[in-house]
Amino acid sequence: MSENRHPEYQYLDLVKELLEKGDRQVDAGHGKATIGLFGKQIRFDLSQGFPLLTTKKVYWNGVLQELYWFLSGQNNIKYLVDNNVHIWDDYPYRVYMEKAKIEGWPEMTKEEFVAKIKDEQGFAEKHGVLRHIYGEMWRAWPARDGRGIDQLAWVVEELRNDPSCHNAIVTSWNPEYLYSMAEPEDVNHFPICHNMYQLNIKHGRVSLQLYQRSADIFLGVPFNIASYALLCHVIAKIIGREVGEFVHTFGDVHYYEDHLEAIKEQLEREPKAFPRVTISDEVKNLEDFRPEHVKLEGYEPHPPIKAELTVAGFRSLDNKPSGKNTNQ
Repeated sequence: MSENRHPEYQYLDLVKELLEKGDRQVDAGHGKATIGLFGKQIRFDLSQGFPLLTTKKVYWNGVLQELYWFLSGQNNIKYLVDNNVHIWDDYPYRVYMEKAKIEGWPEMTKEEFVAKIKDEQGFAEKHGVLRHIYGEMWRAWPARDGRGIDQLAWVVEELRNDPSCHNAIVTSWNPEYLYSMAEPEDVNHFPICHNMYQLNIKHGRVSLQLYQRSADIFLGVPFNIASYALLCHVIAKIIGREVGEFVHTFGDVHYYEDHLEAIKEQLEREPKAFPRVTISDEVKNLEDFRPEHVKLEGYEPHPPIKAELTVAGFRSLDNKPSGKNTNQ
């Protein structure tokens, strides 16, 4: 990429490549068409600005609160609901509605369900949990001896003690809980999509590479870029180093066919200057980190572009694939 070319064009060029060369496929779970390619990569020099895309407004509060939710090892959506972040509401709601038919519980709308998560602690404790998702797997991977392995804390210590290490990897992909590999009582109802990341130090700077097996280029990827770039900033702050690159490696990267007009609208826009992110010096370890320790400056994006979110990959109580669409 030319030094003078805005780094956001990497994302926009990938979108154009999908339009020109993508393969159309219909998902067996939800029945919607995607147009995708396999094995792509983009990368951002974090020292030159924070890659919060500017050709449409990215939901920054969602990025910030969700990353804290992951880093703190939580798996109950109540924290997110309490902080007005609703990107995870659908999955526990759908589990509740399946169980309601079996147990004779009262059926309710998603709005009613979310309100009860917010207002009733007991209801949230029973129905707000999503087992085996990112934060839990990062901070308390279930070992065969009953331990919860804190992968991320181990990675931080590896980077501190051996800056030349090549093993600073965190994974969320545990076949014991995924798809038809899982027993119905153990299945992860949410599909793990951004499934592994690695941190590395080169030239004294901390870089992070994400491998994402499945990526929705229009709705998901801008959010994922910001989330893992922010994670790189947090880890660099904790170990007292500067940030290097965020590298985003894709398995299946695609757009949903019904996003085409929204994508065309975004491609007509010119990128603006990337903002800057700073992390408070109060953050000295993982337990110190809080959303209020992050400062975002200079973010002046184009307006948001709305599109329909597909709730993909949901596994029902009998561990069968299922899907539906919901407006976001």
